[in-house]
Amino acid sequence: MPGPAVSPSFSLADLFEVVADAIPDREALVCDGRRLSFREVDERTNRLAHWLAAQGIGPGDHVAVYLYNTIEYLETMIAAFKLRAVPFNVNYRYVEDELRYLLSDADARAVVFDPEFTERLDAVAPDLPLLDAALSLDGYDAALASSSPDRAGVLEIVGEPRSGDDLYILYTGGTTGMPKGVIWRHEDIFFGAFGGGHPGGDPVSRPAELEETAPRGRARSLPASPFMHGTAHWMAFTALFAGGTVVISPDRRFDPIRLWRLVEQERVTFLTIVGDAFARPMIDALREHGDELDVSSLRVILSGGAVLSPSVKEDLAERLAGTLIVDTYGASESGGQGVVVTSAGSGAVGPRFTMNDETALLDEELHPITAPGVVGRLARRGRVPLGYYKDEEKTAATFPVIDGVRWSVPGDFGVLEHDGTITLLGRGSVSINTGGEKVYPEEVEAALKGHPAVFDAVVVGVPDDRWGERVVAVVQARDGTTPTLEELDAHVRLHVAGYKAPRDLVLVPEIQRAPMGKPNYRWAREVALSALVP
Repeated sequence: MPGPAVSPSFSLADLFEVVADAIPDREALVCDGRRLSFREVDERTNRLAHWLAAQGIGPGDHVAVYLYNTIEYLETMIAAFKLRAVPFNVNYRYVEDELRYLLSDADARAVVFDPEFTERLDAVAPDLPLLDAALSLDGYDAALASSSPDRAGVLEIVGEPRSGDDLYILYTGGTTGMPKGVIWRHEDIFFGAFGGGHPGGDPVSRPAELEETAPRGRARSLPASPFMHGTAHWMAFTALFAGGTVVISPDRRFDPIRLWRLVEQERVTFLTIVGDAFARPMIDALREHGDELDVSSLRVILSGGAVLSPSVKEDLAERLAGTLIVDTYGASESGGQGVVVTSAGSGAVGPRFTMNDETALLDEELHPITAPGVVGRLARRGRVPLGYYKDEEKTAATFPVIDGVRWSVPGDFGVLEHDGTITLLGRGSVSINTGGEKVYPEEVEAALKGHPAVFDAVVVGVPDDRWGERVVAVVQARDGTTPTLEELDAHVRLHVAGYKAPRDLVLVPEIQRAPMGKPNYRWAREVALSALVP
């Protein structure tokens, strides 16, 4: 297979082609009986790049990926990278108004979409004058068949060498406002979130090193959450650039039993989930069906996008002896920043992360904190995004330049421990101010979920005449149990200060979470207000 016409850069397209040339016959993508080698994926993405170019798509144009988890999702991203175009994620749960806003804000020029979304897309298309090309999966194979597989021809279309300065955009979920497009350089996202070609080790120093590292990569990685969120496709690209295979679940809804069976069938070694929302049902499935499953291939379970509570980590580690449970910390605006690892018998700690050298806590004046016990804002320098697409004000607030150093400060708070680790407290925008004290929901939620009668919990604040806000626990109880406020209060006070303990309890049939597993604090607060405030 021919290599790039010029020396490879840290463009994500060039990097993929280096790996494809090094291990052309290794499985790259597996989904629902389909198995594609790196050679085949490279050829197919060349074809898609030619098709997009024939529709007028080229360098700098934005390509919407409006799909469920499929092989075509990752192929669309790679094809866009090959053209120096900019793919971006679309939340498939959006209704028309949200979809119209997103595609308009992103200046979408093309969209690759699932046929299920045709009616919704047709409804908003008249309001999107920049949208020139739309490709349904119904016509995807025909588009590829009609296009050239020639890699060199794609480079001729691009007209100038690809670069590590080419762009990648990730739209946030909009949990604290309207979705925002986070702009990364390819080189920065490769090192900041895609593993640098050697996840867990020293990153490569030049693109050609992937020729040496990729053949050694044997991981079979299964990202269990939707690709439309960063964690899943970040881990998929981490696997591909390291020479591994990405196993894609064809299921459109989370089914823990089917997920475990896919781990067994494909001999998955690396499973990515999102916090307790995934882990708890998976533990229950192991408890009920563990004797029927052989998941001995699994070496690592990584949680990204939401932290695991200590009780859940301990349970997973004990049930899966020999499997490391890795909790990670990071954000769309900062990439990966820290980890905490649990194994059988090691004992689990809370969200106390060993951070990378580029991460620090900043005080209110945005100066680095060096004294243990002090609360500050988590920040990262070095490999960080350029900013938010078309939003200079929010870019300036989130990516300040301090003493000549550019930082990413997304909004999470933490406290510095004596050993240099940082305990995550949570997002400042959802913190609760009760009697002048700040309460971060995540640490109270973790304490609540350690109670045997609690299946899931979200903590919010509601108005209080005396305290300003009071802490409320919105709880989904385990089947056959009805926990009381008194028993939960006693349990929580064993783990956090008394002022953080919930003053009210609202029991619900099911906790609502985003597809990624993150808490829906808006919904929980509305539920609490409806139940408690006259």
